Amino acid sequence: MNGQHMNNISELEANNFGPIVNAKIGLRPLTVFVGPSNTGKSYLAILIYALHKCLHGEGFNPFQPRIGWYDRQINEKEINRSREEILNFCRDLSVEKKDSHLTEGIAVPEYLLNMFYDGHSDTQGSYFVNEVLRCFGLDSTKALIRRGTRQSSIVFHRQESKWPTPIKHHVKIGTSISEFNTTIPEEAKKHIKLHDGKSLKYLESISKTLLNQAGLDKWEVNYGIEKFLTEIGVHIHPTFFGPFNLPAFYLPASRTGVMQAHRVVVRALIGKASRAGIRSTASIPILSGVFTDFLEQLIGINTSNYPYRSLRKKVDYGKEIEKDILGGVIGVEELEQMGYPNFTYMPVGWKDNLSLMQSSSMVSELAPVVLYLRHIVKPGSVIIVEEPESHLHPAMQVKFTRQLAKLVNKGIRVIITTHSEWVLEEIANIVRRSEIPNHKNKNKKGLKPSLTPNQVGAWLFKQKKRPKGSVVEEIILDNETGLFPTDYERVSEDLYNESVDIYNSISNQLSE
Repeated sequence: MNGQHMNNISELEANNFGPIVNAKIGLRPLTVFVGPSNTGKSYLAILIYALHKCLHGEGFNPFQPRIGWYDRQINEKEINRSREEILNFCRDLSVEKKDSHLTEGIAVPEYLLNMFYDGHSDTQGSYFVNEVLRCFGLDSTKALIRRGTRQSSIVFHRQESKWPTPIKHHVKIGTSISEFNTTIPEEAKKHIKLHDGKSLKYLESISKTLLNQAGLDKWEVNYGIEKFLTEIGVHIHPTFFGPFNLPAFYLPASRTGVMQAHRVVVRALIGKASRAGIRSTASIPILSGVFTDFLEQLIGINTSNYPYRSLRKKVDYGKEIEKDILGGVIGVEELEQMGYPNFTYMPVGWKDNLSLMQSSSMVSELAPVVLYLRHIVKPGSVIIVEEPESHLHPAMQVKFTRQLAKLVNKGIRVIITTHSEWVLEEIANIVRRSEIPNHKNKNKKGLKPSLTPNQVGAWLFKQKKRPKGSVVEEIILDNETGLFPTDYERVSEDLYNESVDIYNSISNQLSE
């Protein structure tokens, strides 16, 4: 891996997780999962989504990440033991030293790093596992552990080129006890710094207030220290978790049906929820967290209580998909009597909207992608798309793949699971284009996107008989064929051979 993109990559390893025996992947700006059905592509994608939800927190606010040592109340004994050191550190953050913040940054003392991570493992382990169970729609960790084994193991690394060894996070999922442990190498500790910015100014303000209160009531000082330490945690949080600190959004493979029938689904869920105290709860289905998150975010679009309304932007990342693929505009009508939106489609040249029920399955498939890119997703986010080829003609699959590559160039990280040869071949072309001299410096009008090899990672899921399950291996672009090697060639060869056999059988019978 080149140092140029090192900060964009986090390594993730999963062992005995669901159907997966072993998977070790590097999450790139564009990450592709390919392979047969029932090999764990969606399983791993949902795990990645759960990691983002757990380590970033709900919503876009990076100053309220949900992780164990933020949630737990800082022990008063810890504060008393480190009071003077904390106050001295506040003095180091004084406004008089602001110039040094701009250039070198302020190193976070080791005792503060240790304070954050000592004793948080058990709390964080149970929190993380609960989030994973929610995302999968499960009520027991037993289903997360590969059959025949007793424990799942998840390891993810945060690496920077200046660190000889990465920060390592290790999660163990058992049937009764789960653990979350973090190992911080000594070299990494030296490079964890606070840099100037709006949030650092706020931290400086807190430290000044705290110093002014140092001789006052002990409770007031302790409260100020807790506030100060929490803000320190906000600063160092991205350093520890890298891309996993980003907000993520999951578009499940069932999105076409949801777009066409979301109002019916909502009515049914509300009806069942209102009768939960009367009827047996066994009749109420458990939906996966990725599905309910998707439904909730769709319902929230264009309503007054939509949590991401303040983040809407002038740049419309969905407009190009409408123009290049859909040939029309996806609209949102707020139904006051219902309290949630109605999604429409207006073909180019028409004056009236169509409901998605009247539109093609391609429109329903891509409508949520357009809506997410227009209202929710922004640069610095992660979007996970299951089966982007669904309901799309091969030519449209190629166009949509190019749109996903353009999103990566705009700073949006993309993860896809796919069975499509067309999608994978276009990704290969996107990477090969980066080898064309001055490709990105040419006239941008009509220019097809390109991504460097370090920006793209393709991972093949393969079934294994012993031990039973699947393994995941990286597939590297073959410079001779210009393709990512998969088992697609074997399928094509089998079809061709069968075609030849049929032809020969017909010819032989006709000649008799």
